[in-house]
Amino acid sequence: MTYLQAETIEAGKEVLEAVGNGQLSHLLQQLTDMGVQAGKSILVALLIFVVGRFFVKLINKIVAQMMERRKVDPTIASFTKSFVNVLLMVLLIITVVSALGVNTTSFAALLASAGVAVGMALSGNLQNLAGGILLLLFKPYRVGDYISAQGVEGVVKAIQIFHTILTTLDNKEIYVPNGALSSGTVVNFSRNERRRVDQVVTVEYGTDVEKVRKAVLDIANADPRILKDPVPFVELGSLSESSIDFTVRLWVKSSDYWGVYFDMNRRVYEEFNRRGIGFPFPQIQVHQS
Repeated sequence: MTYLQAETIEAGKEVLEAVGNGQLSHLLQQLTDMGVQAGKSILVALLIFVVGRFFVKLINKIVAQMMERRKVDPTIASFTKSFVNVLLMVLLIITVVSALGVNTTSFAALLASAGVAVGMALSGNLQNLAGGILLLLFKPYRVGDYISAQGVEGVVKAIQIFHTILTTLDNKEIYVPNGALSSGTVVNFSRNERRRVDQVVTVEYGTDVEKVRKAVLDIANADPRILKDPVPFVELGSLSESSIDFTVRLWVKSSDYWGVYFDMNRRVYEEFNRRGIGFPFPQIQVHQS
């Protein structure tokens, strides 16, 4: 008989003795009680999670309505709602873990000990969080502004804890990290009330300069969206190889920028044709001796 067989026979005897002494039934009873207790804890934790999610949504809704009634700046409102939602979800998770019977003190210590490693792994997100706070404090842009940054541009839809959401002109959503926005160059096209429309009008050589100036000024003065102060600027800018180039500078409200820009191109083309002002085309002069 081998040693393993002897051990198996001995274990079988102990089980039989336990059955005889009623210890096995007591063990089964303990296992049943533990299962019932665990089941209760899971049900309670599940109930807390469901109810907690309901209250998280309710509180978020109340916070949003409160800021809307007090007419809080949309930039601050967007960031605050995002921050409150994350904070409430963290508290809910801790409560659910506590309901499962896990010691919250030990759980907190575990989170603290893992915080350094997680912080290093999420250093980029922490930078984005700090960037979001800086954006909230210094406000280089607000919700609704049209900005250009990090190689993309669009209307600011929301400023969240880690990202700023932009909506492009072709209706795409772009998530730009707050860290990059707070430390990089941001062009805000909506901050100032007025913008300057810069255009170049080219005509062929031999055209009367004053005739061109008058035609462009007449077009500009006829458009009520173009401001009279500062006055429209039209001057001969450069002499190119095949054309005379006029520099045109017009001041408009920021909201009228693109409308004036495209309308000027169309009206210049139509008016120049009507007044007999020719447009240039590439030319090559060949001299034969």
